[in-house]
Amino acid sequence: MTVLVRSRRVVTPEGVRPLGVDVVEGRIAGLVPYDAGGGLDLGDVALLPGLVDTHVHVNEPGRTHWEGFATATRAAAAGGVTAVVDMPLNSLPPTTTVPNLEIKKKAARGQIAVDVGFWGGAIPGNLGDLRPLWDAGVFGVKCFLSPSGVDEFPALDGDGLTLALRELARFDGLLIAHAEDPWTLTEPTGPSYAEFLGSRTPDAEVRAIETVIAVARETGARAHIVHVSAGDAIPVLRAARSQGVRITAETCPHYLTLSAEEVTGTAFKCCPPIREAANRDALWAGLADGTLMGVVSDHSPCPADMKSPDDFAMAWGGISSLQLGLPVIWTEASARGHSLEDVVRWMARGPADFAGLSYKGRIEVGADADLVAFDPDAAFVVEAGDLAHKNPVTAYQGRALRGVVRQTWLRGAAPGHGRFLTRGAR
Repeated sequence: MTVLVRSRRVVTPEGVRPLGVDVVEGRIAGLVPYDAGGGLDLGDVALLPGLVDTHVHVNEPGRTHWEGFATATRAAAAGGVTAVVDMPLNSLPPTTTVPNLEIKKKAARGQIAVDVGFWGGAIPGNLGDLRPLWDAGVFGVKCFLSPSGVDEFPALDGDGLTLALRELARFDGLLIAHAEDPWTLTEPTGPSYAEFLGSRTPDAEVRAIETVIAVARETGARAHIVHVSAGDAIPVLRAARSQGVRITAETCPHYLTLSAEEVTGTAFKCCPPIREAANRDALWAGLADGTLMGVVSDHSPCPADMKSPDDFAMAWGGISSLQLGLPVIWTEASARGHSLEDVVRWMARGPADFAGLSYKGRIEVGADADLVAFDPDAAFVVEAGDLAHKNPVTAYQGRALRGVVRQTWLRGAAPGHGRFLTRGAR
């Protein structure tokens, strides 16, 4: 199959250029002059590489009424995301052993509209499962340093973290960590957002990140901090990286665009929490200088009744945003003077490179022809009921956004026939 897609605004690693993208058998075979004509002409609608989201909670099997592979991957495609990596929780069973990984793959098979890879899990008692999971192709293993919210995925204590990183260092595996210090966290003293926010301070995040950095430095292992919310963590991460510690980190759309001052209900609850507006500038600075490798969703959905209206202490913590990340980030990034090239670096190439998917997240010869027609000047208002997510719950309800995904291609074709992604293999 041969496809040609042309745009005056093709975002490539060399910049935004008028080009035609020639697709043969699902890969980019060539970049040709825009004026050569032929094919599908997008005009001034931008052509981006498909986004790569390495932080998605699909929840199937076991909690498929929260989200499932069919709905999650349709939402991804609608939002310009052509590859996702699924978290090891909150499915039942969690992805903490190779047999459990196979159960998850069986549940996903035949349902995925985009490409899907998997993280494994590191929990107390499964140290011997980390190498088999790695050999089975997971992209790394995730741990929590504080309670995860589900009993079947307990946190690692300090000794457990050290043992896990020592084991991973033996084969250059990767640990990704939810970093909040359990000894600094407190119980909310009431149901309000202010009380919830006060129970999960920036200090809790910074102290946990410092712990991961210290053990990564000692063991030489690779570690990654998920969903950084605290601006105070950026100089800590920056310093560690400058000293040669093998530490990377990410942030999420909600931390870059929402603020504690505008929280109106429990749809905004997540852990770590959305912080005050003044906190965001440091996160944007961390993106701009590469301290943060990129922006991923941490799509963590649940049924509406689990959001416990007006009680932040009891509501499930998670933001549903898989379909909305691109326009959410573009709206804020463009207002701050950033370009489409920046957004592609943060949401496509950065996460792809982090996961070792060198053939994803870029428009260049030889890469998968995962493409997105994105109209950066169009606008819309978010209506939760219009999203492909299984449950119509979103913190962005009623929000006016810039940028509309007009069409998504997976390997040059309409999404619908996703493949499993395996670390180290194409």
